[in-house]
This record gives sequence, structure tokens and C-alpha cells, in this order.
Amino acid sequence: MKLPKFLLGDNTDFPTAIFIIHTDFPRFVLNLENDEVEWLEEFSDEDQKELPQETERLIAEATEFYDREVSRYQD
Repeated sequence: MKLPKFLLGDNTDFPTAIFIIHTDFPRFVLNLENDEVEWLEEFSDEDQKELPQETERLIAEATEFYDREVSRYQD
């Protein structure tokens, strides 16, 4: 099965949170309520060096995805 790069998620145990799940490497879950990131990967020392820049880029992409999805519901 081919998964989209980003998925939206919610959970009734967290009624005010909206989650964005990134399904490509590096996989993570972003909680838009508080901007917490939960990584679903283990990172090598080499990956750790690139992580801050990559995180910034991926969170920007995730936020753009969310804005696009919400705008589609509003149209």
C-alpha cells in the first residue's frame, strides 16, 4: 500500500489536539496543539547533526499540508 506523505489524525483522549503523521523517513507525529514532535525513528550520530535543519523543513511542510487540507474543507 502506498501511503501519503502526511496524514491528519485526532483522538478523543486528546480532544483539542490535531496530529500530523509524517509517513516517510524520518517518521514522526506532530501535535499541532503544542508543536511537540514524537520521532518514530532511531537516529545515528550523523543523522543527529542534520536533524535540526531537517526538522524545521519538515514541520513547515506539515503545517502547509494542514493548511491546505483545512482550506479544502472550508471551500
